[in-house]
Amino acid sequence: MAPYCVLAARLRHALNSGVRRYHVAPVLCQRAKVAMSHFEPNEYVNYEKLEKNINIVRKRLDRPLTLSEKIVYGHLDDPEKQEIERGKTYLRLRPDRVAMQDATAQMAMLQFISSGLPKVAVPSTIHCDHLIEAQSGGEKDLRRAKDINQEVYNFLATAGAKYGVGFWKPGSGIIHQIILENYSYPGVMLIGTDSHTPNGGGLGGICIGVGGADAVDVMAGIPWELKCPKVIGVKLTGKLSGWSSPKDVILKVAGILTVKGGTGAIIEYHGPGVDSISCTGMATICNMGAEIGATTSIFPYNARMKKYLGKTGRAEIAALADEFQQHLVPDSGCQYDQVIEINLSELKPHINGPFTPDLAHPVSDIGAVAEKEGWPVDIRVGLIGSCTNSSYEDMGRSAAVAKQALARGLKCKSKFTITPGSEQIRATIERDGYAQILRDVGGLVLANACGPCIGQWDRKDIKKGDKNTIVTSYNRNFTGRNDANPETHAFVTSPEIVTALSIAGTLKFNPETDYLTGADGKKFKLEAPDADELPKLEFDPGQDTYQYPPKDGSGQHVDVSPTSQRLQLLEPFDKWDGKDLEDMLILIKVKGKCTTDHISAAGPWLKFRGHLDNISNNLLIGAINVENGKANSVRNALTQEFGPVPDTARYYKKMGVKWAVIGDENYGEGSSREHAALEPRHLGGRVIITKSFARIHETNLKKQGLLPLTFADPADYNKIHPVDKLSIVGLADFAPGKPLKCIIKHPNGSQETIMLNHTFNESQIEWFQAGSALNRMKELQQK
Repeated sequence: MAPYCVLAARLRHALNSGVRRYHVAPVLCQRAKVAMSHFEPNEYVNYEKLEKNINIVRKRLDRPLTLSEKIVYGHLDDPEKQEIERGKTYLRLRPDRVAMQDATAQMAMLQFISSGLPKVAVPSTIHCDHLIEAQSGGEKDLRRAKDINQEVYNFLATAGAKYGVGFWKPGSGIIHQIILENYSYPGVMLIGTDSHTPNGGGLGGICIGVGGADAVDVMAGIPWELKCPKVIGVKLTGKLSGWSSPKDVILKVAGILTVKGGTGAIIEYHGPGVDSISCTGMATICNMGAEIGATTSIFPYNARMKKYLGKTGRAEIAALADEFQQHLVPDSGCQYDQVIEINLSELKPHINGPFTPDLAHPVSDIGAVAEKEGWPVDIRVGLIGSCTNSSYEDMGRSAAVAKQALARGLKCKSKFTITPGSEQIRATIERDGYAQILRDVGGLVLANACGPCIGQWDRKDIKKGDKNTIVTSYNRNFTGRNDANPETHAFVTSPEIVTALSIAGTLKFNPETDYLTGADGKKFKLEAPDADELPKLEFDPGQDTYQYPPKDGSGQHVDVSPTSQRLQLLEPFDKWDGKDLEDMLILIKVKGKCTTDHISAAGPWLKFRGHLDNISNNLLIGAINVENGKANSVRNALTQEFGPVPDTARYYKKMGVKWAVIGDENYGEGSSREHAALEPRHLGGRVIITKSFARIHETNLKKQGLLPLTFADPADYNKIHPVDKLSIVGLADFAPGKPLKCIIKHPNGSQETIMLNHTFNESQIEWFQAGSALNRMKELQQK
């Protein structure tokens, strides 16, 4: 059996440029070697090791395990000795693979180059999806992106070839859709340099978003550290029907848990309602779990996943998963730290926003709420797609709505855009007619990329400062996120609701109860959409956009010009001098929400993601200064003049002055971008003190040698003023669990002391002392 499966995997590899779907009889592959993907025929799914580790841990803990515990503990580096306590201990893990999107891959690969290692230790991929700006439409925008970003794409392609990393070319699609189609599978542990990596939980994997430095650890073969997650159970009962969709599940959960309610926890969906959701629908729910701060989200292996694996040419993985199914579902009687129950039969369509993804409203209420709050009710643009909702089923349900409008002679009153999730989705919806229906109703099909979802949108219909409303099927709707206009009120909902609202042109339309007027003057009501979750025919793979890494890349040259404005080789950060941090100035005291978009903006700044010095010119330009209520305007404590945040930071660095940032709740929520940690470190920052941190950002700060600290008493936030000086004392005795003292020196000469907490463990303290996690890695290599 095993030789047959290996042969089949090799044949698929050889036939990749031609017939890219080679099916193998599932029964022949049971308990045999099965490739993790079509693109890595010699890397195998290792359920035997997962099973062994689970059995060791279950015997040690002597209790039933949740599904997420099984997969996480099944990847422990040392299951015999690892201390395990939810929410407290740090686990040392061995993920199966790494995935990087092009914006974050630049810095991740630059860090890997700095490590001096010859090749990645685990299967890894780069996906070119973030640098394509939405402007004129798919083909034109893709050509323009290839031209503008040629230097970056060449760097990533050659670095991938040299270090053994697979390279998905621009136009391939969005990283998370590509992962779902090719790399995620039940029981896998995958880390990705994007906060929406949890999308892969829709196929039963533990897929976690991280910063580039974490990815470098895994690619270097070093055990990866993660604080042992708590587990929040979401029990689903009933069945989705009508206008309600998988998106409404996570919109409801976001309203319950808020943007920080999932921090430090894995969200585990279970219950009889799970089986009413398609595999890609489960991925949608897991994807947007990033908006509640969750470490990741996951669904148990079931028939819907098996069906999707078969349709995407991975029936042999499904057959193997069937054999090990007891390890891919939760144990009976397992305990969750918190349980939420949702009856899908009672769930109504939701729309969340504006300005935050956890402000939940039923669609039936949003028009009245908008009028009461003074939000614009006329919809300027409706946008469907993104990594959250760009599946075949999503496009089919949207097309089903559009087709009804077209039959009555209607088109969208709002502008309307469509983003296919991958080249495979694009080619298949073109073949099956969905794309044309969406064009006919007034839609513009964009490139297979992130586009407006991450701010890559050359929007022309409004001016900056114009108050307006957009509705999207995206996941994130922070101020200025999509179009850099702080007056754009962005609402998040399902693709079919976006389509219906775009046809009506107003938030005051409820497709469940309201009527439209056809071209003949007759009123009609849209019927709830229905569409196939998967195509009846095989998926059309479209163009081949994958570059295999050569077996030996040692002769490959990776070129980084010293005069480049897009790429810059990294210099090591300075090592801790062994002293307390005394008399630090406060660069900015932030008021309210401060996401990684506020700390390191995307949009036009994406072009500098590989050049640390250039991108540092966007440091904290979106954060609101508590002193004056303005963005990008802070007092220079040395000159007393107000100026931009990055300029002030550079001035302090030039003068040899260390500085700190004071933040509010859930500081650093949102995207995983480690530039939000690299930039303050590069410009001389040493400490970030907040009421609380988002998980990924806190880890990113530690990786770069900064001190992320939290107020022992959150009310102490009010004791610090922008004109104060701060000293962090006790660093000589820096130890896990031991608070640090902060001495606040006021301009009038008075002082007061407050206590600061931290979550550093022993190895993370070593990162700080070495100057960064990468510096520490090099020290260990030298030893």
